[in-house]
Parts: sequence; structure tokens; C-alpha cells
Amino acid sequence: MVISGQVLSQTSYRPSYPKDYFRNPMSIPIDLSANFGELRKNHWHMGLDIRTNQKENLPVHAAAGGYIAQVGIRPQSFGRFIVINHPNGLSTLYAHLNDFYPALEEYVTAKQYEQESWAVELRFQPGQFPVSRGEFIAFSGNTGGSQGPHLHFEIMDTKSEKRLNPLLFNLGVKDNVPPTVVKLALYDRSRSVHTQSPILFNLKNTDSGYVVVRPAITELPFRRVSFAIQATDRLSGSTNPNGIFSAKLYVDEELQSGFIIDSIDYNETLYMNAHIDYSYKENGGVYLQQLSRMPGDKGSAYHNYKNDGVIELSDTSIHDVSIDVRDAHGNSSVVLFRMRYNDSLAAREQGREPRESIVTGKNYELDRLDFHVSIPEGSVYDDVPVHYFRTRGTQSNAVSDIHQLNDHSFPLHKDITVSIRPDRNIPEEWKDKLILQRTGKGSTVRHVRLENGWVKGNFDEFGKFQLLVDLIAPQLNEPGRGDTVNLSSSTRIMFTPSDNFGIVKKFRAELDGKWLRFTNDKSRNWIYRFDDRWSYGIHELKVTVEDHAGNITSKSWWIRREPYTPPPPKKKSVKKKKKGK
Repeated sequence: MVISGQVLSQTSYRPSYPKDYFRNPMSIPIDLSANFGELRKNHWHMGLDIRTNQKENLPVHAAAGGYIAQVGIRPQSFGRFIVINHPNGLSTLYAHLNDFYPALEEYVTAKQYEQESWAVELRFQPGQFPVSRGEFIAFSGNTGGSQGPHLHFEIMDTKSEKRLNPLLFNLGVKDNVPPTVVKLALYDRSRSVHTQSPILFNLKNTDSGYVVVRPAITELPFRRVSFAIQATDRLSGSTNPNGIFSAKLYVDEELQSGFIIDSIDYNETLYMNAHIDYSYKENGGVYLQQLSRMPGDKGSAYHNYKNDGVIELSDTSIHDVSIDVRDAHGNSSVVLFRMRYNDSLAAREQGREPRESIVTGKNYELDRLDFHVSIPEGSVYDDVPVHYFRTRGTQSNAVSDIHQLNDHSFPLHKDITVSIRPDRNIPEEWKDKLILQRTGKGSTVRHVRLENGWVKGNFDEFGKFQLLVDLIAPQLNEPGRGDTVNLSSSTRIMFTPSDNFGIVKKFRAELDGKWLRFTNDKSRNWIYRFDDRWSYGIHELKVTVEDHAGNITSKSWWIRREPYTPPPPKKKSVKKKKKGK
């Protein structure tokens, strides 16, 4: 079957964005390691990741004229970033930077010392830091949550802050390679997606499109069906798998539904977990992108043309299905297959017993002995079955049993409120040291207080919950040896504080009683690079760290720094040749 070209032209979606307004923000050709809409943990990627040849400190330029509206330093996120507002109503963002240009760097440093904080968010008026198109604004880097040197670049609507797909602005990125579609998935939509494993089909690329390897006609034992695909895209000359731009579902040549990743708001990027088969991915599978809107998905990625993408098979006839998959440059791949409902197979599917569920669009309360969970409306994307288990805690600092509600494979869109009642009397000196911990895939802790015999904390994942007492203070490494530590030959000091519940909550360093700026880009390491604020001589350095329960460790050292002269190289000994007799 071939999709009608007339239908495609009538339903294609190409927003009209200003072409050639923005230039390449780097001085090297754009080579992408990630594109807009690429699938990430709990979010779509909201911009372009531009390679910097595995190097840092390459110049970054303003993509268009305007003024610097915002500068921020966010550990484990953007790191150091700049936002520029442009007169056409759009803004650009540049992230994972090293130093800003000198005047801006000096201003930001002064504000950090004024606020006594490494992490800052600063906003500016139009006349403070104007920039022209192509002007140098910063050096590229690897700060924040970056896994390697690159520039993260975004384009957004200034007023709404909605991110727009930069590949629609003609930045000179070449692409004539259509997307690759690997697998097709089918779901029985008479029940929740979260309670089933998808029926998977491998696909083969042919001259007429991607087809199901076998069988020729897919026999289905259910009348309500939806689809998902595993698909990636590649740019010309690149082997890096990126995200696709759109996918549309046709049944008997009639357009049903589809998604388009052209603009995303940061407030709705968590809906990516409704866009994929989250449970399948969390249990070790690949990303499967749904072609139908999940019941609890309130995001803007999906477009309903005839329906929501769930197909009702009201007869036993053969139906032609096609999926048009595209990238941002309009390159297209088509998946073709045939299906029909088989009522003889359906009889074998009878007898599934219903169980208690968290229902989409409704509040839910779970009450068990010493354990209560409140789940607000809009927290789940499809009905989630309730699995609750209680086991005895064996840790010496535990003051409750372990209460498990589901696991990490069920997504949550909103925080749930977990309440636990201790299983013993809490001594007065322990009451401000209580930690409510969630474990499963990773760990999350909340400092909680006892109120009316219960503690309460908010969490964004299901898992195992337990109340514990934390009386152990964080640990802090030594910067060197001796009563007076000599760091004359060093260029920096690094502390990696540790805690029995993970990363410390607070870190503070003082030089001779005054706050000293340590950077904290990679969560655990706090680094100070010697600058003019640390003069030569002997100084006192004091470092204080605090964990989530308020346990504090504070240490001081006398540290010597003098101008360092490397020792002269050792002279090589020259052996004299023996004179011949």
C-alpha cells in the first residue's frame, strides 16, 4: 500500500520560522551529538548539542543581536549558561559554558561573593549587556550535567519560554537521510498500557517502505489497538542516532493521529514519560514512542486528526495501516502492515481478573497499618495497578518497617505524599534527625519531622519507603598532610565530602573568615582554583558541610602558599668512553 501524496501534502506540518536570522553560535561547522526532541530520562532534549571537537574553551558567539537577559550557574544541570533576548521576540540559550566574556565574568563573580553562593540566577535590563550578532560571549565547556565537552544551544519564544526546534531555522545543518524504524509495537487498549507487554514486530526496509518481517497479516485477539515505534534519525555524514521529528498514523489511508516534536515547554517536558512505553523502557527495553495520546497526557506533542490514535476494530476485515515517520528536514520513512481482528483468538484472552488500581484523572488514597499515601489527580498517564508489600527493616537505625508501593517502572507526573508512623517511641534527641528514604532504582531522602505521631514527605517515584534516624555526620577529606599544609605547587583544592545518605546538602568554605567560592558542577566535587583572592603566605581555610538531617562536620587547616619554582631538571650523567689500548 502507498500513502496518497495528496493526503501527505494536505496534512504535513512545517511551521514558518524566520530563516537565516540566527547564525551558527560556534566558529566551527555544526556537528550534532543530540537534536531537539531526542528522548532522555524524564524529558525530551530541548535544544541542539553541538560538538566542540572534544575540546573546551572554544569561542561561543551570539547567534543574533540583542542583549544578555539572564545568566545562571546551575550545578548538575546547565552549569554556566547565558540567555540572549533578540528584537524579533525570540531568545537563545547557551549552556555548559566555562568563563563568560571578561566584563560579564567579573560581574557574575562579584554577585557570587555578594550572595555567598556558587549557584546564582541573574537577570539584566536591555542596556546592561548588549551584544551584536557574532559577538564573543563565552568559552565552551563541560560544566553542569554535561557528560563531555559541547555546547547546548536552544531557541525559545521570549514571552512564553516555549522551546522551538532549532533545526527549523536553517542553521546550515545538512540532512538528506530519512529516519530508521526498527520495531513496531502493538497494545491491547481494552486495558492499561502499564499492565501489559507490547507485541513486538521486527521491521525490514524495502523499496516500498518498512514492512513487518512476518506474518503478512497480523491477527489480533482484541478490538481496541494502539501502536508504538522504535525509531531514530541520523544527519548526513553522521552515525549518531538522534530523535525523530514526527510520526503520523493512517488506517485505510485515513489520517488518525500523530505527534510532532516542534515546540516544547519545560513545564510539560515530563510528558515524555507518557510519550514512550515507560514501563517497557524501565524494565530494560528500548524507547518505544506511542502513536496515540495516553489518557493522562495533557502535553502538546500529539495532534488528533480523526481520533486519539486508539483504533476500534468493529469487524473482522483486513485493514491497511501505515505510519509516516519524518525528521525536521522533511525526510520520510513509511511503515506498512496489515491487521484484522480474530474473534477465535479473542476467546483465549478472557478471564483476566481486575485488581485495585490508581485510576487516571482521579485522586487516590492508600491506607495501610502505619502507612498512608496520597496521590493527586493527574499523577498517572494510564491506570496503574496497586502492589503493596510490607517487610521488616533490619537496619540498626530503622524506626519503621519497609513499605513498598509499586516500583520504578510505573511513571508519576506529580509528587505523591507518603506518610509513615514510627514503630517505636522516638527519643527527644532523635526527633530532628529523622530521614524518610525512598529506595528502588536509586535513592531519595527527605528530612522529616514528627507531627501527631506521623512523618510526611513528597516523592516523585514509587518504591520502598522507610523511616530512619541519621546520627552520622558527613565525612570530609584532607587537602594535604602536616600541621601546615604546603600547596605552593598546586593550582587548586578539591573536596569530595561524603555522607551515609548520599550527597551533602550544604558546603561552605571560608578563607580567614571570609566566604571563598568553590565550584560545584559535578555534584560531589567542590573545587577552588587559586586566584587573586588567595594571596601568598599562610592562611586559615575552614570548611563546613551539612547533611539532610542537619549533622555538621567542620574542619580548619593552616595552608601555606608561596611562589612556586619547579626544581631544575636532573642532569643526565655522561659515561666516558674507555680509551682503547
